[in-house]
Amino acid sequence: MPYGLACVAGACRQAGFSVAILDGLASAKARIIPWPAEMGYLNPFYGRVDRSPFGLFHHFRHFGASFEHLARQAKASGAWLVGISSLFSAYEDSALATAEAIRKACPRARIVLGGHHPTALAEAVLAHPAVDFVLRGDGEMGMPALARALRENAPLADVPGLAYHAAGHVLEIAPPARADDLDRLPPPAFDLIDWHFYRRAGRGALALSAGRGCPLRCTYCAVNAATYHGYRCRRVAGVLADIEAADRLAPLGFIDFEDEHLTADRQWFLALMTALRTHFKERRPELRAMNGLLAASLDEELIAVMRAGGFKTLNLALITTVAAQLKRFGRPDLTVDLDRVLALSAKHELASVAYLIVAGPGQDPGQSLQDLLFLARRRVLAGVSVFYPAPGSADYRWCRRQGLLPDTAGLLRATALPLVHVTDRLQTVTLLRLGRILNFMKAVIDEGTGLPEPATVPKRLLLDRKRAEIGRLLLAGFLHDGAVCGVDDEGWVYRHAVDAKLARQFRDGLAEGPVRGAIA
Repeated sequence: MPYGLACVAGACRQAGFSVAILDGLASAKARIIPWPAEMGYLNPFYGRVDRSPFGLFHHFRHFGASFEHLARQAKASGAWLVGISSLFSAYEDSALATAEAIRKACPRARIVLGGHHPTALAEAVLAHPAVDFVLRGDGEMGMPALARALRENAPLADVPGLAYHAAGHVLEIAPPARADDLDRLPPPAFDLIDWHFYRRAGRGALALSAGRGCPLRCTYCAVNAATYHGYRCRRVAGVLADIEAADRLAPLGFIDFEDEHLTADRQWFLALMTALRTHFKERRPELRAMNGLLAASLDEELIAVMRAGGFKTLNLALITTVAAQLKRFGRPDLTVDLDRVLALSAKHELASVAYLIVAGPGQDPGQSLQDLLFLARRRVLAGVSVFYPAPGSADYRWCRRQGLLPDTAGLLRATALPLVHVTDRLQTVTLLRLGRILNFMKAVIDEGTGLPEPATVPKRLLLDRKRAEIGRLLLAGFLHDGAVCGVDDEGWVYRHAVDAKLARQFRDGLAEGPVRGAIA
C-alpha cells in the first residue's frame, strides 16, 4: 500500500495544499508483456513454463494501470505539481515511463520523483527530460516546501533534500532531508487510499512503519545506521494514532510493520503491544514484521506477548551461518539465538521463517548449501533471498568499485540474478530451486503423509493431478538422482538447468540427518 505517499500527502495537506493520491497498483489488472531485452540472459534459467511446486518465473508482467491511464488521471486532476514514488531501483523504468506519459499529458505541470531510488541516484534520475526535480530523503520535509517555493516563486535552494538543474544547467543536489523527530510529522492521509484494494480475509490490511532506519550496519542494507537514515523511532502514542485512523476507515484484520528492526527497543515494543491490545480489545488483527526480526532481541516474554497480541508467524533474518561471510556482511552470528527462538516459537504455537542471503559478494555456493541444510534440520521454513546491490549500501559501492554492477537499474533485483562473483548464476538459481524443494519437503512432512521413496519420474504426467501430487512425483525423482525437474503445459517432464554438483550435494546432505517440517 502507498504508505509513503499517504505520509507525504498528509504533510502537504497540513501545509494548506489540496492533494490526491493516484495509486497505479490499486488494481487487479496484470498483463503479460515481452521480456526486456536486457534480461535475455535469464531465459536459460526461467524460460520454460513449470506447473510444479518447484517452478520459479516464466513471464514478465505489467501490474496495475497503464502509463497512459495514469497520465489521463493526472490531467483530469488539474494538478500543477505531480509527485511520483520511485522506491526500488528495479522499477526505475516504470517511474520514468510514468513521468514521460504525464509530461505529454500535462506539459505545464512540474514533475518530482522521490523515494529510495532517486535519493540514492539523483543525478541519473534528473538526466531524464521528463523529471524537473528529485526530493531526497524524507518526503514530508521536502514536498510541502517545494510546493510552497513554486507557488510563491521563492528560492529552491531552501527546499530540504531538493535536487534540480539550476541556471546554466548547474546540478544542485542537497543532502537527503531527515526528520529528526518523527512525532512532529503530520498524520498520514489514509483517507486518500483506496482501501477496497488493501484487504485481507475481508478486512483492511495496513502496512506502516513505527520508525525509520536501523541500529545495525549490515553492508547489504541501504537504510541503516551507516546511512543518513540512522535509527529513529516514534512514540507509541503516535504509532497507535495512525493505526486507529486506518482502523476507522477500514476495520483492520492485518497489520504489517515494515520496520527494519521492530524489536530493537524492548520496553518500547512491549508498550506498543500493550497499546494494541487495549485498542483492539477482543478483536485481534494478525500482526507481522515482514522485513525480519533479529532473533537475539527476542525472549520468551516478548514471544508470549507477540502471540497473545496477534502474531502468527515470526520472520527471522538469519542471513547465513558462515562466520567469515557474517563478518563480510557486518552481521552478528544468530545460529544459537535462532535455535532458542525456534524452541520458544514452537512452545507458543508460532510459525517461523528464517531468511538466508545467497550469491552475495564473496559468498561461496557450497556454504550457502550448508545454510539450507542447517535449516532442513530445524522446524522452520527457508526463505532464500538472492543478493542484489542496493544503491546507497556499502555493498553497492563495493560492487561499483569492482566493476560488478549490472548495466541498468532494472537489473537491480533478485530475480535478475544480478551479481556474478564467487557464486555464478547457474549456482544461484540452483539454490533458489533447492529452497523450493526443501520447503515442499517440509510441507509434506507436516501433512503427515511422509516423504516419497526415491523413484524415477515418468516422462509425462496428467495435468489433472493436484499440484502437490505432481510435486511428490518430482520430489521422488530428485531423491533418486538429484535431478530438478519441471512439468510444462502439456504434461511433459523436463530437467531444469541447475548446477548438478550442488543439487547432488544437497540430496546427499538431506540423507545425512532428519529433515524436519515447519510446524511444531
